[in-house]
Amino acid sequence: MPDLSHGTADDVAAVNALRSSVMRLGRRLKHQRVDESLSPTEMSVLGTLSLCGSATPGELARKEHVQPPSMTRIVALLEAKGLVRLEPHPDDRRQKVVSQTEQATAMLDESRRKRNAWLAALAEGLDEDEWAKLRAAAPVLEKLAHLPPASRG
Repeated sequence: MPDLSHGTADDVAAVNALRSSVMRLGRRLKHQRVDESLSPTEMSVLGTLSLCGSATPGELARKEHVQPPSMTRIVALLEAKGLVRLEPHPDDRRQKVVSQTEQATAMLDESRRKRNAWLAALAEGLDEDEWAKLRAAAPVLEKLAHLPPASRG
């Protein structure tokens, strides 16, 4: 793994380009939302529930890298909007389990459809060689998106 403090100019340039392009593309994708009343954080929590299944607020807070009191507020907002439900924890009566509702599932499906269609239309501007590179890069970007934060040694 390259240490960018001692990395080549090409490594530094690649990381800079990756950061810039991922941030720009992410901002553009955020504008393709189906429900404008939800914050990006609320959408992220629903996406996590969709991907990982039901979870306690504490588990969600860890997965979303937020403090538990913040997650409690987010869950309360989502519950008020009918997008999640709280149920008793099967093993610990002091805790609740958060699950997404059918309304949330439908909204997420529509949001993904809209964002995928937007990205597909954008990608029509790529040539076959660029498409091949994108297909090869997709698993690497997916891995980067799910790696734990780097230690600050």
